[in-house]
Amino acid sequence: MTPQAVLDHYDQGLLWPADRPLPIAADVDAAYQQALALRALRTARGERPVGYKIGFTNRTIWPRYEVYAPIWGTVWHTTLARSSGGTGEVSLDRLCQPRLEPEIVFGIAATPPRDATLEELFGCIAWLAPGFEIVQSHLPGWKFTAADTVADGGLHARLLIGRETPVGRFATSAHALDELLGRARVRLYRGDELIEEGKGVNVLDGPLHALHHFNQELQRCPGAPALMPGDVVTTGTWTDAWPLEPGQSWRAEFDAPFDSLGITLR
Repeated sequence: MTPQAVLDHYDQGLLWPADRPLPIAADVDAAYQQALALRALRTARGERPVGYKIGFTNRTIWPRYEVYAPIWGTVWHTTLARSSGGTGEVSLDRLCQPRLEPEIVFGIAATPPRDATLEELFGCIAWLAPGFEIVQSHLPGWKFTAADTVADGGLHARLLIGRETPVGRFATSAHALDELLGRARVRLYRGDELIEEGKGVNVLDGPLHALHHFNQELQRCPGAPALMPGDVVTTGTWTDAWPLEPGQSWRAEFDAPFDSLGITLR
């Protein structure tokens, strides 16, 4: 599948036809080059990259999807929404098999140095916020290889970010923030029904570790842009990814001091 073909499916919200040859790319490295070509196509038509998503950081769901390492993809100004009031509304129009993930999102204040330590990375963080990423797959039944997911835009569809709180209000060191995030929990509700509970330690031992891993992988990927001031990075779901339908309302209640976030789908 060519990058233009992937983009066409993004625009139309269509499954990739089952009779087309798979995998999308020979391996994950080749898939990232396809993903960067897709990024160039989207940029050329006027979309603006605003950050990144990290996927498959939650080791508890690796066997379910048969993907056993993290991936990453681009977040766009056309896929990002913000809500400072604790809830937001997002359209599922032209999304393909959408699912919901509760996450913690980082705002980047400075480009991290090469092979940054956790402490150096902490110094490059501006804020943290609760987030809902809506992911999608253009492959039937959410059956894919790791290379497929990378070439398929990292499965990213939409990102809703809640209130952005300066990192200094949570912790003054990487160690303290790591411990706080690692022991935090989230309760995910659909309407008033508790669907699943998750914890920060699920995502590569904590969201700060997920960010650290991603920064290293980004710096090692040929042709990939560096993290920049103002970028957002969503660090992976604390629960499984749950199928969505228009009209639903969901809520993620994170442990204090992290904010909770609600989303209504249309």
